[in-house]
Amino acid sequence: MRKLLAGALALVVLAALCGYGFWTLQRPEGHYLSDLRIELALNQGIPGEHGNLLGVEPLLFPGDYQNLTRLHRKLAAYLEQARAQGLITPRTVVVLPEHIGTWLWARGEKNELYQVTHRREAWQWLELSNPLHYGLAALATRSDDWRSDAHLRMKAAQMASDYQQLFGGLAREFGVTLVAGSIILPAPYVENGVLRTGNGPLFNSSLVFAGDGSVLGQPQHQQYPDSETRRYVHDGRQYPLQVLQTPAGRLGVLVGSDSWYPANYQQLASQSVQLIANPAFLSGRQSWQTPWRGNRHQPAARDLPLQRGQVSEEAAWQQLVPSTNQGTRNMSVFLRGQFWELAGDGQGFASQSGTLLIGTASHGARLLNLWL
Repeated sequence: MRKLLAGALALVVLAALCGYGFWTLQRPEGHYLSDLRIELALNQGIPGEHGNLLGVEPLLFPGDYQNLTRLHRKLAAYLEQARAQGLITPRTVVVLPEHIGTWLWARGEKNELYQVTHRREAWQWLELSNPLHYGLAALATRSDDWRSDAHLRMKAAQMASDYQQLFGGLAREFGVTLVAGSIILPAPYVENGVLRTGNGPLFNSSLVFAGDGSVLGQPQHQQYPDSETRRYVHDGRQYPLQVLQTPAGRLGVLVGSDSWYPANYQQLASQSVQLIANPAFLSGRQSWQTPWRGNRHQPAARDLPLQRGQVSEEAAWQQLVPSTNQGTRNMSVFLRGQFWELAGDGQGFASQSGTLLIGTASHGARLLNLWL
C-alpha cells in the first residue's frame, strides 16, 4: 500500500511539474491599441546640407514591449511623421531616450505581466514564467540589488539581439544615424559588428547605428550611474567617452545624468566633438517641476554648481549644459509614458553654441528638431 501511495504521489508531482513547465512556455498575445500621434515641439534653424539633430520622445507603455513588431510599429510611425515633415535626410542624427532598450526585458512574456499595475507584480510574473533562467541569473548576480540584476541578466542575450535588430533596422529603414537611447546589459561589447553580452557587471550603455544599420564604435557606458540604478549598474569611467564620425559631424553621447558633469564635456571637447546626444530618463509623474534630486551618491556631484533641492529638475538639467561650447550642438531627450506605477517625465531641449532652445510643453510624444 505504501509503495502504491508513494508511486501515486510521485506521478502527481511529476504531472504538476510537467504542467508547470508547459505553462511557462505559453506566451499568448492579446489585442493592443497604440497611440501613434507625435507633436513637433521644437523646430529650430533653416534646412540645409549640414543635416539636423532630431530628438524623439516616445510615449511608451509595457504593452508596447510585448513583441518587437509593436515597438517597431510605434517608433517607425514617429519617424515616418518626421519624414513627412521634411525632417529626415541622409545627414539626420536621431536621438532616442535613455532606457528605451532596457525595457526589452519585458519582451515575449505572459499577458498578465503587461496587465498588472505594479512593477513588483510584473517581476513576480517574470520569475514564475522563467524559473530556470531566473534561478541561474540570481546565482550570477554581482550587485547589491540582486533581484534587479537577475531580471536583466536572465534576458540579456535576447535583449541585446532585440536591441540591435530593432534600432539597427530603424536606422537602415530611414537612412539615418541613430543614437539608440540606452540599454542595461552585462559587460556589453561589439564584436564583428554584433552586440554581445559578457559575464561582468551591468552597464547602462548606448549604441549608435549608421544609416546602413551597422554599429558605430563600441557601446558608450554611462560614466556616473544615477541614484536609482547605482545599486546594480556599474560606473563606466574605465571606458573613456568616444567621439564618432557621422555624416552630420563628430558625435559624442552622454547617457542620462552624465550631461551634468563638466569633465565629460572636457573629454569630448578634447576629441573635437561637434554634436552631443543626451538620452535621458526622469522618473515620477510631474517630477519635472519638483526640486532637483541631484546624486548624493556620486562624489563628483559635490563639485557641481548646483546643490540638491536648490532648483527644479527642469532648471538643473538645462543649467548644467555648458554655455561655453561654441559651435557645439546638444540634444537632450526624455522617455515618456507609464511603466506600471513608474511614470517617465521631462521635457527635452536643445542647445546651440550655448543658447538654450526649449520647445512647447506636451504630455504626449514629442519631436525636437535642430537644423545644423
